[in-house]
Amino acid sequence: MKRDIITNKFVIKFANVNGTGSASANKLFSRAVFRMGIPISPKNIFPSNIQGLPTWYEVRINENGFLGRRGGIDIMVGMNPQSMERDINEVEKGGYFIYDSTKQLPPALRRNDIDFIGIPLTEKCRELYDDPRHRQLFRNIMYVGVLAALFDMELDVFKQLISDQFKGKQKLIAPNVNAVTTGYEMAKKMHACPIAYRIERRDNVGNKILIDGNEACGLGAVYGGATMAGWYPITPSTSVIDNFARYCRKFRMDPETGRKNYAIVQAEDELAAIGMVIGASWNGSRAFTATSGPGLSLMNEFLGLAYFAEIPSVLIDVQRSGPSTGMPTRTQQSDVLAAAYASHGDTKHICLYPSTPKECFEYTAKAFDLAERFQTPVILLSDLDLGMNDNMSDPFEWDDTRKYDRGKVYTEEDLENMTERFGRYLDVDGDGVPYRTYPGTHPTKGAFFTRGTSKDEYAIYTENGEKYIENMERLQKKWKTASEHVPKPIIRKTNKPCTVGVIHYGTSEASTLEALHHLNSLHGISLDSMGIQAFPFSDEVGQFIEEHEYVFVVEQNRDAQMRTLLINEYDFDPERLVPLLHFDGSPITARFIRHEIRDWILQTTTSPRRRSRFY
Repeated sequence: MKRDIITNKFVIKFANVNGTGSASANKLFSRAVFRMGIPISPKNIFPSNIQGLPTWYEVRINENGFLGRRGGIDIMVGMNPQSMERDINEVEKGGYFIYDSTKQLPPALRRNDIDFIGIPLTEKCRELYDDPRHRQLFRNIMYVGVLAALFDMELDVFKQLISDQFKGKQKLIAPNVNAVTTGYEMAKKMHACPIAYRIERRDNVGNKILIDGNEACGLGAVYGGATMAGWYPITPSTSVIDNFARYCRKFRMDPETGRKNYAIVQAEDELAAIGMVIGASWNGSRAFTATSGPGLSLMNEFLGLAYFAEIPSVLIDVQRSGPSTGMPTRTQQSDVLAAAYASHGDTKHICLYPSTPKECFEYTAKAFDLAERFQTPVILLSDLDLGMNDNMSDPFEWDDTRKYDRGKVYTEEDLENMTERFGRYLDVDGDGVPYRTYPGTHPTKGAFFTRGTSKDEYAIYTENGEKYIENMERLQKKWKTASEHVPKPIIRKTNKPCTVGVIHYGTSEASTLEALHHLNSLHGISLDSMGIQAFPFSDEVGQFIEEHEYVFVVEQNRDAQMRTLLINEYDFDPERLVPLLHFDGSPITARFIRHEIRDWILQTTTSPRRRSRFY
């Protein structure tokens, strides 16, 4: 049967056993595609144990640049007997299942609507290698060579990547090149190459880079002026601090003395970590921590202290599936409400929602400016998908003339020239933001004393209800001022009037935008969209909702947390905000969003006249 040739537009998934060294081989494949000028979006799906359980690595290849998870698998590389039945069933009709044929595939697992390609990889490795570990590692590299032949890829690209990876370790280059070449030649000899899916060189990535969000945050913290990190390791945020440390060793060393101009302290727990950050920030350092949901829960009381005492603090929350331990190596937008209202009492925290590595870099740096300008905690909410997966990104940019916004800080000279009494919590300018001083600024004036208890504008303890109300209302005024300085939402409108809109945030962006593109091109449905970038919401957020009769809110959690936040902050009819929810721990797909929106429109708009408003 003649098959249509599909070039540079498919999804391939690798099924492996965790701890067998497959991750390096899978990344070798994805980066080879990227180096051939084709946009990719890899997703590493791994268990929370060290080794032995199934792990998967999914790569979306799309020369048009759609980077969200599409949904569906065209080609499965099945190297794990434990998950083989599930992996075979996941392949879409007309796809391919590639496997190690050293052992015969059970007839019961075969399907008539997909093609099976067997290569005796283990048998070949037994022939070539005596060391059991080498047999395991080089089997992975061999199947990459197999793919190169099946997809008609340039073998030299793989050889160059191997040389780059093992630069300075010459003895490792030759055996890896030999393994990938062996797989390539085996596939050419045993099967008709290429198959119906092809990878051809393009020039569709320009100057884009591959980087994960955690590395971008670590670098952003350095550029943002951070000199201190207090932390406690937790998946999936640990590599934020690892990368911060790596970049500090490069950029935060005194060139003359060789001394460190930074401090990274691993605390005994998350409570101590945020406590260190608050203490360092109170002393004038730009300090931060990184954690995930369970850590955020533990930090609640200290976040309330920083909010009420008005101490700058930055927290990077790389979200994962909860509650409790949940699924620690799966992604979710699960901490939206917990971060926005962290701590008891009336608290509200500035939250930033990056959707790309570039935004991770930029928003991390911006978080320190916002924290100091408004003397409050700022929480950046990334997630495992963005934080731990390679993402194709625009290059990072930095203006070397940029000055840090340290906010309202009185100097010794300011205090000397002051005729009125200094009030630590006095609203001098009417924007809700008081002035502060760094410890030791002046021997007698400008008390830098702060309180987590109720106080008056001069930081004097009081239980006077009127003073408490004045302070809380000033904090609310400061919150309103902050809404004018956080990143604005990104609004994309169609060329014709729309009564329905779509809201997305964070890592829901790429899949949502692709779904809207296909809704328009395939079904003639046009919808406006808005990407929320921050909380507090700027005026544009409310205006967008006001302009539409219905608004879908795309989220990766069960309880529609962003929708709840919008309803809580605005006086909208909840029926107008339609939840579109995905929360199985995997990144949301464009196919899921497209089907959900189209089905809702078809079911809700029963009359042709009413339905015509969407088309």
